[in-house]
Amino acid sequence: MTTIILHIEASTETCSVALSQDGHVFFERVNRDERSHAKVLAPFVEEALKNADEQGAKINAVALSCGPGSYTSLRIASSTAKGVCYGRNIPLIAIPTTAIMCVPVLFREDIPEDALLCPMIDARRTEVYATVYDRALGVIKETHAEVVTEESFKELLDRQPVYFFGNGAEKCKEIIKHPNAHFLNEHRNPMAKNMMPLAERAWFDERFEDIAYFEPFYLKNYVAAKPKDLLKS
Repeated sequence: MTTIILHIEASTETCSVALSQDGHVFFERVNRDERSHAKVLAPFVEEALKNADEQGAKINAVALSCGPGSYTSLRIASSTAKGVCYGRNIPLIAIPTTAIMCVPVLFREDIPEDALLCPMIDARRTEVYATVYDRALGVIKETHAEVVTEESFKELLDRQPVYFFGNGAEKCKEIIKHPNAHFLNEHRNPMAKNMMPLAERAWFDERFEDIAYFEPFYLKNYVAAKPKDLLKS
């Protein structure tokens, strides 16, 4: 059975929307001006819906990057996603933003199998929001606020290599000097197209949100839940 998902990502300075069908992204729009999310997101979504409708393709679900991230951007994205779900009577899938950031890194061939992945979202000064995952996207260290010092992540770094990336990693380069710490300049922001494998797994596992009560995870008041391993059945 064909599965078509609308993906919405607006948690950082990049706003993007995508459509996927059975492991293939067939529509994408991206805007990198963080001050224009309120202006561009709705037209991007409207264009995606029109594209699907013109092809006679029924959208099965909306996947939303649920944070942590910018308060205003997440509010806009959440309201838009809920509106589509209500209007089309389809479920809402919430994907942690840090997990989305890991997806392109998982396809790199230059990262060892025993490496840990640490996506970082910039908060303020020397603070970041970070999650530590293994290569199967099992959560090793839950999403948390971290005031970065030279001792940050030392317990993990003493055991194995850790790859840091995201828009919060840049300011950590001069602080975390452990030989097992590696910083990737790419993969700065999460993208809607990279939500596809995680959203499809959630769809098949029927991990849906209660649309009426769902709230994204904001940077200013993030309280980490205990997410399941995202790539396991």
